[in-house]
Amino acid sequence: MTSLTVAMPAYNEAANIGPMIAMALTKVAPLVDDLEVVVVNDGSKDNTGEIVRQISAKDPRVRLVEHTVNMGYGAAVRDGIWAATKELVFFTDSDLQFDLTEVEHFLPRIQQADMVVGYRYARSDPWHRRLFGQGWSWLVNLLFGYTARDIDCAFKLFKRQVIDAIQVKSGGAMFSAEFLVRAKAAGFSIVEEPVSHYPRKAGSQTGARLHVIARAFRELFKMRWEMWMGR
Repeated sequence: MTSLTVAMPAYNEAANIGPMIAMALTKVAPLVDDLEVVVVNDGSKDNTGEIVRQISAKDPRVRLVEHTVNMGYGAAVRDGIWAATKELVFFTDSDLQFDLTEVEHFLPRIQQADMVVGYRYARSDPWHRRLFGQGWSWLVNLLFGYTARDIDCAFKLFKRQVIDAIQVKSGGAMFSAEFLVRAKAAGFSIVEEPVSHYPRKAGSQTGARLHVIARAFRELFKMRWEMWMGR
């Protein structure tokens, strides 16, 4: 049997979270034998949490993890992943910029590796976010050796052994980089798969804020130093 957790962070995604959960339940559930959807409400100021609570009351496959205050993207992704109970874990964003039907292409490839990492072949974001994303992936691969083409692509599928074996400290935008680097360092194999990417229609992005970027760079160089020192 194939059991799968779909984990997603949500911060002020009231306009998107209902359709996103519905997409997981209608598009991903038929692909596996056993599905759960874990949503981490990261201290939203809108009614994101209440929407998920209402859905979970009607469908036990949906679980809500609450942060009483906003802890950051990485912390929300991390807590969703480590709350997973199934043999395969998939995480994505809750902003409707990905089509979850494409999980169908990822499931066969998990037989070939421990992790299947998506890359956005035509990223539908403003030019400055695309530029930053390309530069960030280049820098991570420069510092740690090639890890993935699109480090921060929020479309990743992996086996439970990965999260049982590694720890990720970052609670900010560095999460995906640290997750992939530590998984690779632990000997887990990675394959890549292209995914579609669509414009955000509702809500707002927070990843391009200067304090978020500054924190990511601090955490990146700190991790590089710690790994050099064997920590």
